[in-house]
Amino acid sequence: MSEILEKTENFVAELLSNNLDSRYLYHNLRHTQRVVKSTKELLNSCTLSDKEKEAILLAAWLHDTGYTKGSTNHEEHSCQIANEFLKKEGYTPHLITEVLKCIMATERFAEPQTIDEKIIRDADSSHFGQKSYLETSELLREELKLLEIADYSYKEWLNANIKMFRTEHRFYTDYAIENWQAGKDKNLRKLIKDKKSEKEIAKKEALKAKYKSESPDRGIQTLFRVTLKNHITLSDIADTKANILLSVNAIIISLALSNLIPKLDNPSNAYLIYPTIIFVVFSIVSMVLAVLATRPNVTSGEFTKEDVQQKKVNLLFFGNFHKMSLVDYEWAINELVKDKEYIYSSLTKDLYFLGLVLNRKYKLLRWTYTIFMIGMVLSVIAFAVAFKYYGPERKLQLLSEILVF
Repeated sequence: MSEILEKTENFVAELLSNNLDSRYLYHNLRHTQRVVKSTKELLNSCTLSDKEKEAILLAAWLHDTGYTKGSTNHEEHSCQIANEFLKKEGYTPHLITEVLKCIMATERFAEPQTIDEKIIRDADSSHFGQKSYLETSELLREELKLLEIADYSYKEWLNANIKMFRTEHRFYTDYAIENWQAGKDKNLRKLIKDKKSEKEIAKKEALKAKYKSESPDRGIQTLFRVTLKNHITLSDIADTKANILLSVNAIIISLALSNLIPKLDNPSNAYLIYPTIIFVVFSIVSMVLAVLATRPNVTSGEFTKEDVQQKKVNLLFFGNFHKMSLVDYEWAINELVKDKEYIYSSLTKDLYFLGLVLNRKYKLLRWTYTIFMIGMVLSVIAFAVAFKYYGPERKLQLLSEILVF
């Protein structure tokens, strides 16, 4: 790197780091460094003299320094800063003129004439062909908004970018056309795809809004859906509780039948009869109540056309139609869906009768748990009393049998 390029790089880095408004999210030092990198890439493919390459690289470093004085006429301001700096460093006057021409070639609607201008022009827009274009483009949109230059919506920005790609921008150098044009075309396809997606989303939102406006009873539907789900969940909980009691009592009775009751034949264990009876009876009663809590009710499973026409039958509960033919049930359902009031009436009946079933289940479960708890307590007390008052006699009897032996 030549001495003047090194000084220019340090000068631009310090200037843009310290004097540039922080709202410039795109036109900042990072952008300048990218342009310099792209310029070097283009210069490697050209047969220019070292002085010509040096002048183009100086233009790449200095082309956006004018943003430190504002975005309006920033190319002219960049030329002023570049001219002052290069004169101060004693740079060749005719090369300074070339640098300034290159800087002015980066103006938006400028048409480059020389190879130098084409190189700097392509380098300044090289991001059009890069994978990071969409992210870089968003930085520019945000910058324009922060600077209060323009406030584009996402849709408007997509349209502006697509227009830029199709009608305004083009690469000028052979190297850029050969190596960057394919990336630019790919980014254009992404923009068009995003635009189509935006249209589809807008269409879906419009349909959703229309559906909402035409369905003012969605809250009612949600009410029924949530309430029915809660009822079914409570019914599952009740069945689970009943199954737990059934399992526990079945284990208790199995142990009693296999280990305790056979020993009651021995007269010496007679004192255990009453505690065992209490223990077993309460377990059996608990099991019976648990079975009753889960036992389904048998319904007729039939309805008549008069029942449907008078809205007396709930077609949503299987117990009311399981014996009907498919043809009759399809007819009944068609009648149901024609009448919104009948639908809500059927849902209401579902809620009501589910509530009655839950009431019965939970009442029986309450009695089941209460009896089970009382039975366990009484059984323990009975066994304790039996061991305390009749247990010593049994011990003496065993001792006398041992002494006689």
